[in-house]
Amino acid sequence: MIRRIDDFTHDWEHEHGATLKLLRALTDPSLAQRVSDEGRSIQDLAWHVVVALPDTLRRLGFSTSGPADDAPAPTTAAEIADTYERVAAELVDRISTTWTDATLEESVSVFGQEWKKGFILASVIRHQAHHRGQLTVLMRQAGLMVPGIYGPAREEWAAMGREPER
Repeated sequence: MIRRIDDFTHDWEHEHGATLKLLRALTDPSLAQRVSDEGRSIQDLAWHVVVALPDTLRRLGFSTSGPADDAPAPTTAAEIADTYERVAAELVDRISTTWTDATLEESVSVFGQEWKKGFILASVIRHQAHHRGQLTVLMRQAGLMVPGIYGPAREEWAAMGREPER
C-alpha cells in the first residue's frame, strides 16, 4: 500500500516511465499482434493501460480530460503513447496537488468493494506492470526489441558486449 504521497510520486516516476518506454517502442504494424484469435492485440492492451488511468481518476472523484474507458483505440502507436504520457502526467498532478498523506487512508467504493486510496494507487502501478509483461511477450512475437525495464533486455546486454545474466 502507498502510505505517503511521496511514495507514490517516487514509484510512479519510474513505473510510468517504464510503461511509456514500452509504448514508445511499439510500431503501427505491431498493433495487430495477438497471442491467439481470442486474445487482446497489442493495440487493445496498450489502449487498456491508457484508459485505465482516467477511469481511476473518475472513480476517485476527479474530472479528467482523458479518454473514456470505452473510447476507441487510436490507430497509431504514437497516438497511444502520446495519450498515455498526457493522462499519466494528469494522474500524478491531481494526486500530488490535491491529496495529503492522510487522504491515502480514506476508503472509497471500487468494483463493489471498499478500498483505501493508497491501495488504489498501488494497484494502478501493479496493473501497469501486469500489462507490461503481457505487452513484452506480444512485442517479441511481433519482432520488436523490448526495452529493459528493471535491467537490460537481451539486445541491451549485447550492445554492452556481454551475455545476458540469468
